[in-house]
Amino acid sequence: MMAGLLQKEDFDELLKWIGGRRKFRLLYKITRDGCSAPTFHSKCDGKGMTVTVLSNPSDTVYGGFTSQSWTSAGGAYLPDPKAFLFQLKYNGKSSYNQFPIKPERIAYAVQCNSGYGPIFGGGLDLSTFSGNLTASNGVFTLNGSCTLNNTYNMKGTDYNAFANGNLQVKEMEVYQVDDCDMNDPLEIPWRRTPEWTTRLMQELKEEIENYKPLEQLKIQQTKILLIGQIGAGKSSFFNTINSIFRGYVTSQACSGTAEHSLTTQYRSYQVRNGPSGKPLNFRLCDTRGLEEGQGIEAQDVCYILDGNTPDKYVFNPSLPLSSDIAGFVKAPKLKDRIHCVAFVLDASSVDVMSEKMLEKIRKLQIAMNQRGLPQVVLLTKIDKICASLQDDVGLTYYIPTVQEHVDKVAAMIGLPRSHVIPVKNYESERELNDNINILNLLAMQQILHFADDFLYNYLDDLDDEQISTAD
Repeated sequence: MMAGLLQKEDFDELLKWIGGRRKFRLLYKITRDGCSAPTFHSKCDGKGMTVTVLSNPSDTVYGGFTSQSWTSAGGAYLPDPKAFLFQLKYNGKSSYNQFPIKPERIAYAVQCNSGYGPIFGGGLDLSTFSGNLTASNGVFTLNGSCTLNNTYNMKGTDYNAFANGNLQVKEMEVYQVDDCDMNDPLEIPWRRTPEWTTRLMQELKEEIENYKPLEQLKIQQTKILLIGQIGAGKSSFFNTINSIFRGYVTSQACSGTAEHSLTTQYRSYQVRNGPSGKPLNFRLCDTRGLEEGQGIEAQDVCYILDGNTPDKYVFNPSLPLSSDIAGFVKAPKLKDRIHCVAFVLDASSVDVMSEKMLEKIRKLQIAMNQRGLPQVVLLTKIDKICASLQDDVGLTYYIPTVQEHVDKVAAMIGLPRSHVIPVKNYESERELNDNINILNLLAMQQILHFADDFLYNYLDDLDDEQISTAD
């Protein structure tokens, strides 16, 4: 499914009405392709079943379905007993309503005309536009008409209740509706996850908001260290997780691209609930990026892992961190230590990662393994290796190219494939996106599970010590 006006729940509702196992492909989008009748026909003619969706400034979403192919015929009507009009939202709230074709009007289901966009009904029940139109202040004033209840049974719903009484729209899209091919690899996920819905997103948020470390260990927060090459997206991952819980896209941590790491401090970031400002029970720890010639060194990382490094310590490339610095934690407790490490790697550059950089990562892993620290890889910028993900990251676990990169990185870093997690950070986006949220929340959920594994092992060691002492 391609990103656009519709959410997963909307597609699910349409599938109930259409029937069968289907997939949707975005053919035409007026904000992208222009509101042009010739363009509509060039992109949509001969494509079989389609769904036309309109969204107006009142956030009312409505449209029509036909099982017939659009053509450029001069005003010809096409019969279609399966055609219907529908409404998905009214004034921003879900409002799922299907309006079937009247049996006696089946012959007039849709009208095809090269000079017009989609037309539903012999009485122009929903005629979208003709010619070429341009937007004014982001709104297209369509020059069609909406004379309802001629061909479709509107069940008492009038023009105001259907489309707010106008044909002003912010967006109009046409999706091809096709049969699913079970032999198509894009129909079978390479890694199974729960069904991506708004409900799943809310459940993941609530689970992470309610997360607490093991009660027996009496620590308030687990600490996850983000470490990786400069520009891979360490700080952006924190910003992304922070954005999800704040409710809008934030840039609290400095991020971007530069010759050397933009992160110059060790920062132990809080993630806070947006409405209350209450910190969640984990911290994402950001540090200087890995570089071949300079950047953070193995001894510096060991001090961080062990909990010696004070928050906001400023790294000096020419002077390694030592116990002489101000604020050095000489007797760190469990709460000060790192409980899970997330390597952050750029999916678009793993093929050209130097052996010197790989060796640097492997040396760090030795120190982590000695401490029993679980490790994951956050594989960022997956939209740079697959154009389809630029429209919809909901396809992440269906795209073979992503799977290939996950397998390759797992072999390079020496971790199980399940420990390599593809993510997409907020970068150019100005508004939150449900699928980006879900992808990153799934990653955060898995990281917290791994942190708990470390704490369980620590608890087991304490129990073993007590048994040994008692003996």
